[in-house]
Amino acid sequence: MKLSIATWYINSVRMRLPIVAKLLEEVSPDILCLQEIKCPNAEFPEKELRRLGYEHVAVHGQSSYHGVATISRLPFTAVDKRQFCGKDDARHVGVTIDAGGQPLTLHNFYVPAGGDEPDPEINEKFAHKLQFLQEMTEWFSAKDGHHENMVMVGDLNIAPAENDVWSHKKLLKVVSHTPVEVEHLDAVQKSRGWVDTVRQHVPHSEQLFTWWSYRARDWRTSDK
Repeated sequence: MKLSIATWYINSVRMRLPIVAKLLEEVSPDILCLQEIKCPNAEFPEKELRRLGYEHVAVHGQSSYHGVATISRLPFTAVDKRQFCGKDDARHVGVTIDAGGQPLTLHNFYVPAGGDEPDPEINEKFAHKLQFLQEMTEWFSAKDGHHENMVMVGDLNIAPAENDVWSHKKLLKVVSHTPVEVEHLDAVQKSRGWVDTVRQHVPHSEQLFTWWSYRARDWRTSDK
């Protein structure tokens, strides 16, 4: 079964609803996963998205911050929303679909960004990020059904490989590319034998970004 999945750190779904609609009309993925939707469940724009053909909606939202949502042309057979680190943050939603006679579970994550200082002793946000990743590892390691078909998408807030960033050397002490974060993400990957799908098509020898800094005057020219 051919299945197309799009994932997007949207940073307010209501503010950017017109370009969400444009994406759905022009690209037409079977499933769209959004992170940082910044709205509670009741205020998610379900009606507008249903009119575009996405009848199936799973939302784990909260007011003003965080939040994830998965919308689909295909029906869900199950929906799961998990909390991590004992916090009431909306950072995960899982859905299961029937993919050609076999169940496929799709996990949509928004991993904490981690603040500015990569030291868990002085930065609570960074400590939260590392704990979140550790709980992800423990959860996936303990799950039954190791032959279950699963896909993980989302804003993982870590660029693990040297060619995932504009300068490996300059970013080694910058949150999102520090060795300790990479180690934690590697543990998550090994917990279930996850495969980096993108790097199956674009080798690690090639530089590839999924996010550019908006702080530059001309992001295309600076290319960071």
